[in-house]
Amino acid sequence: MTVLVDDPLWPAHGRLWAHLVSDESLAELHAFARTHDLPARSFDLDHYDVPAELIPRLVAGGAEPVGSKELVRRLIASGLRIPARDRR
Repeated sequence: MTVLVDDPLWPAHGRLWAHLVSDESLAELHAFARTHDLPARSFDLDHYDVPAELIPRLVAGGAEPVGSKELVRRLIASGLRIPARDRR
């Protein structure tokens, strides 16, 4: 079981954002997010959006930093990925 965080490359609201996912289960992801005080509103179907300034704390708490392509590859392999066509 691993929680992964990618590089903060996505600009929004005056910040850069990254994605936090689990390669095992949403239960694991939600538990990790609760432990690190991430707001429920930052969850987007298969990932949490996290601002760049939180990444060091998440990594110190056990999240594995990976590149964006690796994060997506592992999310797809886990069966947890929600394709763009199925969003909203």
